[in-house]
Amino acid sequence: MGMTITEKILADHGDRAFVEPGEIIDARVDIVLANDITAPLSLEEFEKVGARDVFDNERVVFVLDHFTPNKDILSAQNCKKIREFSKRHNIKHFYEGGNCGIEHALLPEQGIVLPGDVVIGADSHTCTYGALGAFATGMGSTDITFAMVTGRIWFKVPESIKFICYGKWQKWVTGKDLILYIIGMIGVDGALYSAMEFDGEAISVLSMDSRMTIANMAIEAGAKNGIFKADNTALAYVKERAKRPYKIFESDNDAKYKEIIEIDVTKLGLKVACPHLPSNVKDVEELKEIQIDQVVIGSCTNGRLEDLEMAANILKGKKVAPGIRCIIIPATPEIYKASLKRGYIETFIEAGCIISPPTCGPCLGGHMGILAKGERAIATTNRNFIGRMGHPESEVYLSGSAMAAASAIKGRIAHPEEVL
Repeated sequence: MGMTITEKILADHGDRAFVEPGEIIDARVDIVLANDITAPLSLEEFEKVGARDVFDNERVVFVLDHFTPNKDILSAQNCKKIREFSKRHNIKHFYEGGNCGIEHALLPEQGIVLPGDVVIGADSHTCTYGALGAFATGMGSTDITFAMVTGRIWFKVPESIKFICYGKWQKWVTGKDLILYIIGMIGVDGALYSAMEFDGEAISVLSMDSRMTIANMAIEAGAKNGIFKADNTALAYVKERAKRPYKIFESDNDAKYKEIIEIDVTKLGLKVACPHLPSNVKDVEELKEIQIDQVVIGSCTNGRLEDLEMAANILKGKKVAPGIRCIIIPATPEIYKASLKRGYIETFIEAGCIISPPTCGPCLGGHMGILAKGERAIATTNRNFIGRMGHPESEVYLSGSAMAAASAIKGRIAHPEEVL
């Protein structure tokens, strides 16, 4: 019997010829990642166990992206601790300040994560890297410590669910709409501890930005990981960035799947996840009476260049509605720079938007756009749980960037065609 791409990567890193779902394996890791919220606990455990050094100073990555620039004394102290640790252990990939971006946009952009890798991060959206054909998953800070020291970690091999997508994409519809549709269909635990594998003709024409959005939100369906095969589009993205060798894995034709789900994207319209679950998904047409106070375009889900381009095309020559705060957050300095060169930043400023430095910011209720009691936001982020972006009695609606930009102009949830 054949294996899925996820099973092949885990078998390779466990020095096994074959693995199957349910097996417990010990595997090598290629990249270990933590951020300014999750790393401090890992470093405390590092000291407790008496570790002298990390297993490889080029494969342990720290990105200070959540509360930076530091929002308060505690965040400043946490960042100082990580900074000093990184200097002491000569960590090559330490990112803060002017070279820091949102971790799950930054690592692929910098060529740190590559096809065939096993990547673990102390952040649930580490699954983003599956867009490159890597096995990537989030873990707790203490697990991260073990891998940081040993270069290994244990896994239970997940079952795989395959999503075969075909048909022609409608205008404005992106990977964000597809993953929201899927989460709405199967629920927030519909892929619990499973690998969500995406394939088909409609996937093959998607940009890397859209693929990363889909993989990013696999965790919102309870998945262990989301994954794509590294096709020509992925390899074109990787080849100009990779600084070390990598391996390509593909699922066998006779691989066994827990379930195979086919989706015709021709029928897929713009989707919105309503409060207070990513699975509470509705069509935009059902929500046009929903008034908003804030728009957030950014995050590790939708803060990439494609997202900003789409938003700029909507906002060009128009104004954000009176009383609406529209916050634009380029995910990395490179994305910010490219947006400047293309005129997107000027478009946003002229429209009345607020431009933020790269940060997770309001997505997790951190800073740079916290909601007050009774306020409502539409955001390109990945979660809309109670209190996620601020007050427990605020509300967050999730969408793609085109709809978010159109909503900023209208002051309510709106379809892009309404403002063009």
